Amino acid sequence: MKPKVLITRRWPADVEARLTEHFDVTFNLEDRPLAPDAMKRAFRQHDAVFTAVTDRIDADVLSGDYIRARLIGNFGVGFNNIDVKAAAARGIAVTNTPDVLTDATADLALALILAVARRVGEGERHVREKAWTGWRPTHMLGRHVTGATLGVIGYGRIGQATARRAHHGFGMKIKVYSRSSVPADVLAENAAEQVAAVEDLLPLCDFVSLHCPATAENHHMIDAAMLKRMKSGGILINTGRGGLVNEADLAAALDAGEIAGAGLDVFDGEPAVPDFLVGRDDVVLLPHLGSATLETRNAMGFRVMKNAVAFFAGEKPLDRVA
Repeated sequence: MKPKVLITRRWPADVEARLTEHFDVTFNLEDRPLAPDAMKRAFRQHDAVFTAVTDRIDADVLSGDYIRARLIGNFGVGFNNIDVKAAAARGIAVTNTPDVLTDATADLALALILAVARRVGEGERHVREKAWTGWRPTHMLGRHVTGATLGVIGYGRIGQATARRAHHGFGMKIKVYSRSSVPADVLAENAAEQVAAVEDLLPLCDFVSLHCPATAENHHMIDAAMLKRMKSGGILINTGRGGLVNEADLAAALDAGEIAGAGLDVFDGEPAVPDFLVGRDDVVLLPHLGSATLETRNAMGFRVMKNAVAFFAGEKPLDRVA
């Protein structure tokens, strides 16, 4: 008998078709977030639940006398949406999908750097609104990216891939903050220099890109005090997690001219985006598109499937995190 699994959101069609070869799959045909009571039932009625990074799997969801599920397959590299200690206490394994979304997210980080620096969103709206009256020497002047300094906070796979594109593609100088010491050969790949503290890195950089996990320690790591340390013409990019940035402090820093702009793919309370950000021309806003290519989302789904097939065959999943 095939293991019974529930997928909390719709996945690409090719992945869903392959999943049915290995599992008895329950699909969320409405493709809307499950209510807490429905999520609780999922863990009582299925052998595995394949979650999205927006699903909150906390101790309450995993509470009760009976839990059938033995595996959570998280569709994403981050798993801070899951209380892994509570899962472990109930004998539930947790897997994620590293590696496969590195390039897509790094590509998007560079897209945001260019979009903010060259005022792409503002310019596109300008044309659509039929406000453009023609070329002139001082119209919508932006910032030069080539040769500028990029600060990368969090130098894992995605941070390194972003630095690689910036340095080798745009000749950018790379400054790095990482809690652990980065090996010399890894730094040398992008001619990067490791800086001891975030507050020391910020004044050195024209652009700052966030690629660290959303731990409790990192919550609102970019706040009013940190924003004041950035260059007055600095630009902040966040493709990591929304909780890394205090959005009210960001808006205040922009109002005060402490920084020049920001590019955000993630938000603290997404999908809600504060009105004080939506109305700004100096901020580029995207709807969490970091891994949103067909190739990447297919690869993520197949990675969840591969981990689950191994788990139910009694083997160790490649990407088990708990």
